[in-house]
This record gives sequence, C-alpha cells and structure tokens, in this order.
Amino acid sequence: MSAASATPAPSTTTPICASEWDPAKGYAGGLVASYNGHNWRAKWWTKGNVPGGPSGIWTDKGSCEQSEGNFVVTKAQFEQMFPNRKPFYTYDGLVTALSAYPAFANTGSDTIKKREAAAFLANINHETGGLVHIVEVNTANYSHYCDTSELYPFGCPAGRSSYYGRGPIQLSWNYNYKSAGDALEIDLLNNPNLVQNEPSVAWMTAIWYWMTQHGPGTMTPHEAIIGDHGFGETIRSINGFLECDGGNPRQVQSRVNAYLKFTQILGVDPGDKLPC
Repeated sequence: MSAASATPAPSTTTPICASEWDPAKGYAGGLVASYNGHNWRAKWWTKGNVPGGPSGIWTDKGSCEQSEGNFVVTKAQFEQMFPNRKPFYTYDGLVTALSAYPAFANTGSDTIKKREAAAFLANINHETGGLVHIVEVNTANYSHYCDTSELYPFGCPAGRSSYYGRGPIQLSWNYNYKSAGDALEIDLLNNPNLVQNEPSVAWMTAIWYWMTQHGPGTMTPHEAIIGDHGFGETIRSINGFLECDGGNPRQVQSRVNAYLKFTQILGVDPGDKLPC
C-alpha cells in the first residue's frame, strides 16, 4: 500500500448514523457512535459517559441520517453477498465506518453509487476470501512490516511484528497504520490491534484506502468509479503490479466475477472496462 497520508475529503453529504452509543461498551479513542441524531467521536478510552454530557470526552461530528436506506447496500443484500463471512465483519460496523467518508458510495447518480459499493465489496471479497480472513494468514511475514528507515522516524512502537495485514483490505506496514490512523483520528500506530478487534475500525481502514490511496494505479478507486474509468482501474489501484496487464488474469477474473455478482444483487448495470 502507498505510504501517503491523507485526510477525509470534505463533503456536504450528511453521513449515515454510526451504531447507537452503548453505555455498556468501552470505546477506544477515535471510535464513533451515534446519539440523539448526531455522530460522536471518543477523544480517549471511555465507558458509560454519555455523548454530549459533562465529561467532554466526546466530540460532536455533526448530524447524521438514521435510515439504513441512505446506504445503497441493505443488510439483506450484504448478507446475500457474504453468506460465509466471519461474524467480525458486521453490517453495522460497515455502516459506522461510513461516517469517516460520507462521499463513499454516495457521490453522483444512483447507478454510480451502487457501482462504487459493488466495486469496493468485490475487491475486499477477493482480498479476504469472502470476508473470512481478518488477519494475514502467513504469520512468518509478521516481522517484515516494520520499516525503521529515516523516512519513518516514528518506528514501530507497538512492536516489530505488530503491523501485519489486518481488515478487509489487509492494512499492513507501520507507515500505513500511521497514515490511516492520522486520517481517521485513531492512534493505529500505537494500537494496531484495533483493526482486528473493532469491526468499524477495520472497515474504516479499507474505506480510507479506497478513498485516498492510488497504490500502483494513477487514481484512487473512488475516483475510478465516479469518473467512469471502469472497475478495472480499481483493481489496478489495489494490486495492479501483480495482477494487471496480464500479470495474473485468474485473480483479475475472480474480482470481476464478484463485481458482476454484486452489481446483479444491487440491480445495477456494471458498466464496461471491467478487467485491467
């Protein structure tokens, strides 16, 4: 993944409400919950402190829309797409993650919105084997993702073997945890396990990459879809070095097949330029 850092692009779109605040749950700093029609972000770890209350622990992130219908993928469609998913990958976690980037799957026509959701979910379907893998399978690689060169003076404070692939798009390397955490206002450099323990954080890191990083491509996956450059360009932005231009046609076809299936579930034309 690219090491570039980015912050969420401003949007006039009202975000969907995150999961309702639960007084029995502990919230790490940076986690989001909804309360009284607003999304709130915890400044540090908290439990039982009501958002907007006298503790001052929560930051008001503005009003939000309560309806599931504001997201182009319903819970029933999500379940249909991922019948064998691990329980960790929750629909509520995905909806909560949308608060970080309201423009995701919410830009342009209904066709474009549905294509973007299908493209995102098709790629993470491929990356995780149908939302089965939460962490990188090959543990022998874990110690390889710590870059302590002068480019990254922050090092690996959570431990040299703490920055392996996690989440729907397998976030890896200390500098990517730092970049994603800075953009999402969550200290992932010091707390990388949040990506494998908190469903909303896992989804947020995947949407962060989708919205802000172009990897080996020339545009972000978000830009590829809303600019009508085709599903193939989203593949290029995620794993183009290894898969595109004839590199691994079977892997490309796997992603395309999932995209075609998901667009069918959403009832939208997939468009053209599907392979890369």
